Amino acid sequence: MHARAAAALALLAGTAAPPAPSPSPSDSLPQIAFEKHTLPNGLEVILHEDHRMPEVAVDVWYKTGSRDEAPGHTGFAHLFEHIMFQGTKHIPEDTYFKYLAEAGASNRNGSTNNDRTVYYEELPKNQVDLGLFLEADRMHSLRVTQENLDNQREAVKEEKRLRYDNQPYVNGFLRLFEMSFKNAANSHSTIGSMEDLDAATVGDVREFFRIYYAPNNAVLAIAGDFDQTETLSLVEKYFATIPRQSDPPPVDVTEPPGVAIAQDAFLDRLAPVPAFALGWKIPERRAPEFYALSLASHLLFEGESARLYQKLVKGEESVVQIQGGIDERRGPSGLFIVVIPKPDREGAQIGDVIFEEIRQLATAGPSDEEMEKLRNNLFNAAVRSRQSSLFRAQQLAEFELYDRDPELFNTDLQNYLDITADQIRDAVARYLDTADRVLLDIVPAPQEAAAASPQEPAEPKQPTSPLPQIPAPPDETPAGTPIPAASQAPIEPH
Repeated sequence: MHARAAAALALLAGTAAPPAPSPSPSDSLPQIAFEKHTLPNGLEVILHEDHRMPEVAVDVWYKTGSRDEAPGHTGFAHLFEHIMFQGTKHIPEDTYFKYLAEAGASNRNGSTNNDRTVYYEELPKNQVDLGLFLEADRMHSLRVTQENLDNQREAVKEEKRLRYDNQPYVNGFLRLFEMSFKNAANSHSTIGSMEDLDAATVGDVREFFRIYYAPNNAVLAIAGDFDQTETLSLVEKYFATIPRQSDPPPVDVTEPPGVAIAQDAFLDRLAPVPAFALGWKIPERRAPEFYALSLASHLLFEGESARLYQKLVKGEESVVQIQGGIDERRGPSGLFIVVIPKPDREGAQIGDVIFEEIRQLATAGPSDEEMEKLRNNLFNAAVRSRQSSLFRAQQLAEFELYDRDPELFNTDLQNYLDITADQIRDAVARYLDTADRVLLDIVPAPQEAAAASPQEPAEPKQPTSPLPQIPAPPDETPAGTPIPAASQAPIEPH
């Protein structure tokens, strides 16, 4: 590590006397430069030019996730993750990946969570034109037809069967969200209700697309080996004529105090052995307590040197597996721990060990050695991750979409490094060392019981905010406005 960074880390860890003011560790990181532009239709564009690798990452983030789905319309955001690859007025069905593969794309996909939906591709530097055209074309002229809806509705069901219903423990873990959050905007799963998808009409999904997949609800980030002036011209060529829509209705994600359900059991027909999961509600991302709890999660369960791994796996040898994580959101977030005990061990006793370790962290806080290791790991991870063009594009897009401040790419590490051991101790005491948590026991179901009534996560019935009032399309926007003529010619793979 850079000597200046090491000295600053030591100071933050409380292992050195305060010297004269000096640059922070984040100042020692390579700072990236970028340009930010806003098109007249509201599309936010971030350009980061970097010529170290002959590749370009094109990344489009839409501010739509499961939190934006009204009751009765759950699963729509994830459904569009599928439909967005099913062709446009200019691109035939099932050829999106073909064009990218033939152009040499090394990475292309999409993902959906509670807060956003993302589509991305990494391309050779001479293929940025193709990537921009494909993203603009499906933003503007996606084919939302009855045939595509029916096909992708079945694809989502098959995904649910494959990744959820036929995997041990997974449906149980989804139950954690329903138990933790009282607001249905926060509690329902991204994959949504199959009954809601069955009831969806073409009109329903077209309206969802019109409102949430509009340029004024999106961020386009481009990172890599390109010329900013030329690329901005391409962005304007392909995206500028896509009509702006009325802004989506705001979503109330506020949470009343307390968890929805403190304790429950889930019968799992595929679970080979019992397991249990713990969950806590924690503050939204970028709150001071969130930073502190994120660092606490590293200390407790991330990596083989974590306290619970050392205690339960290496020490007592009482668990087969222990994992945890933070579900980071723009609204109330969650911290979860999942444990598979060894067959001869009791889950309740293991739970007591976990609660005692949390209590110790809430009382004494982290040691100086733990704080130094935390900060070293944060710094090293930041250096490694910034080598990827796709990572840089996604981080810039995330900070713009969530926080309207892409400069956080260069500064947010310092927010973690500034957290003290006392802040970690106090945050753990307030949010984790408390009875305000959920406990879910996952119980292997007898085969005859499982065959009779396989259990799935319940549909959340908690009260939520009123249904959003979807605004009408702007009167001045003519239907079927074409994308620029230059981009309407059939695409020839390069």
